[in-house]
Amino acid sequence: MPDSHGLSITNVAIFDGESEHLTEGPIRIVDGRIAEVGATVGADDRVLDAQGGVAIPGLIDAHFHAYAAAVEIGAIARMPLSYLALVGAHRLRRALARGFTTVRDVAGGDAGLDQAIRQGLVRAPRYLYAGPALSQTGGHGDGRAAGEDCCGHQLFAEVVDGVDNLRRSVRDRFRNGAHVIKIMASGGVVSPSDPIRAAQYSPDEIRAVVEEATRRGSYVAAHAYSTEAIQVCVEAGVRSIEHGNLLDAPTAAAMAAHGAFLVPTLVTYDAMERRGAEIGMSASARAKNREVLQAGRHALELARAAGVPIGFGSDLMGDLEDDQLLGLRLQAEVDGLLPTLRAATSGNAALIGRPELGHIAADAAADLVVLPVNPFDHPEALWSGHRTVVRAGEIVD
Repeated sequence: MPDSHGLSITNVAIFDGESEHLTEGPIRIVDGRIAEVGATVGADDRVLDAQGGVAIPGLIDAHFHAYAAAVEIGAIARMPLSYLALVGAHRLRRALARGFTTVRDVAGGDAGLDQAIRQGLVRAPRYLYAGPALSQTGGHGDGRAAGEDCCGHQLFAEVVDGVDNLRRSVRDRFRNGAHVIKIMASGGVVSPSDPIRAAQYSPDEIRAVVEEATRRGSYVAAHAYSTEAIQVCVEAGVRSIEHGNLLDAPTAAAMAAHGAFLVPTLVTYDAMERRGAEIGMSASARAKNREVLQAGRHALELARAAGVPIGFGSDLMGDLEDDQLLGLRLQAEVDGLLPTLRAATSGNAALIGRPELGHIAADAAADLVVLPVNPFDHPEALWSGHRTVVRAGEIVD
């Protein structure tokens, strides 16, 4: 629980989530929120001496999967739910220790895990979930092999076809506490039966999902690679395009015109290329991964040039989750360190509609990461080495 007596972070410079210029602390925290920046240390405050380090806002991973116990969706569907719950707790705890104080779970999150986090049974980032991603029959979320009828449970992704069925499913997700709705709008790397460029769901189906989400004051995120899939999604009002590796310049312009975000997930393709064989990825999945590996970097460049708002996501499945911080390095190699820091803090906060996150400012949530050195001078400090994590005013062990 937050400490009502206050926590002051001293001897610290501050990246506020937006400005390229660092400011000076201290940072005073009371009841889980930032009370003041540049404040006088309270007489009864606990003191965290940053020893000349730099505080950045708590990182936000906008494409996370707590229940991704394996790389392939079909394998996850056959795992016991009790096992997946324990895996989810482990993955969340490790993400928090890396400095990700908020995650958006865009396939597989549920009310049970959320309740355990809220009750303190699981030490975890702030947890925003979509429930099972929506997939058409034979789409990216359909883990059945050809000729197979049984698909196990549908915790990670659910096969739903048709406008009326999709409306019902969206409403049921909000009934169960979903923050966002996720659709599979194109083929994927690890799904067994769909070409990666194939567009999925009809425009009418996507519009129905967006209408229901908008009615609830929420939004839709879409797994989409191909230009056709991205174009249909943004015209229907989808808010965030996940991956987007096969983006071209005209489609990037359309995204910008509609205010749609791009959430790159560069690290997942890099990790699957380096580690795919050791984790048992199928030959077809590894071939599809190579198709989008380098394209993802070019897509990010096109999106930035077109003025598309950029987020940050990892999308790491199975044992690959320990590469989460490496995603910051890969995105910085393409987009620069400052834009990447903004993407993983204030940019993702704007995407998820939580302006109190992703910033260090008075009245913001007290989610911070204290690095021992200035990441603008030593970028590697952002993705490797020691850090002190503060979530809701509490120092994370």
